[in-house]
Amino acid sequence: MKVIIIITALVLLSASGLKAQIDNARTDTVKVNGDCGMCEVTIEKTGYKKKRYKTDWDADTKIAIITYNSKKTDLDAVLKSIALSGYDNQNYLAPDEAYARLPGCCQYKREKKAVVKTTIESKKDTMSAMQDHAGHNPGNMANEMQQPSQLNTVFDNYFGLKDALVRTDGATASTKASALLTALNAIEMGKLKTEEHDVWMKVEKNLKTNAQHIKESKDTERQREHFMSLSKNMYELVKVAKPAETVYYQSCPMANDGKGANWLSKENTIKNPYYGSQMLSCGKTVETIKQ
Repeated sequence: MKVIIIITALVLLSASGLKAQIDNARTDTVKVNGDCGMCEVTIEKTGYKKKRYKTDWDADTKIAIITYNSKKTDLDAVLKSIALSGYDNQNYLAPDEAYARLPGCCQYKREKKAVVKTTIESKKDTMSAMQDHAGHNPGNMANEMQQPSQLNTVFDNYFGLKDALVRTDGATASTKASALLTALNAIEMGKLKTEEHDVWMKVEKNLKTNAQHIKESKDTERQREHFMSLSKNMYELVKVAKPAETVYYQSCPMANDGKGANWLSKENTIKNPYYGSQMLSCGKTVETIKQ
């Protein structure tokens, strides 16, 4: 009994000391997959940033205690970093490549596989029509069925924003950016294909930040500054998603103070979103992206 009391006291003192090191501290307890002491080292190293967040993970319970500065970051951001290091958790699946790089002793059983199977069984009638396609894995087909409805909405709103900037219409650009931000926030990572999942985790934050900035302004010059970064990250996502429609990656050498800037379009004809009617046809198609 005394041992239990001592252990409890030490845990409380540890948590208290941790909160003292991190301002505006908030602590959450979450499930993070892993198997051994080496996993513990990696998870806690990845889940640590001085004065911002710290992670304590237990190999037996698979429970991580994450304390973070709630004004500078959030639980989601910490769990995303942990997933990128190869460890599935309650919010994010680790990219397959990151999981494959783990040492053999660290390659835990991936519980999410059962979820995919359940999803397939619940949609048996729909899936049976697709199983005649040679070389397809049913789990991948389930994701392919679900995914277009997510990313197509993102892409459609991006193209609407681009068209508003072509017209130098700041008010409509702001509205389209708001719709784009809503579509980005609605993305369910568990339904993304592996390649999309990997890229999404890298570009999600920047996409949302740039969409937010464009939404908050009706000044087309400011909107165009953020549209450059938005387009760069959207290109990375389109490349792996390969939408049903052909997409053209286009470039203007005059934009960005002569450094050049790119954008995506559903038509091969150049309609420059960085200059609008001033230099509508300035630019060229540098890549054609097909399914």
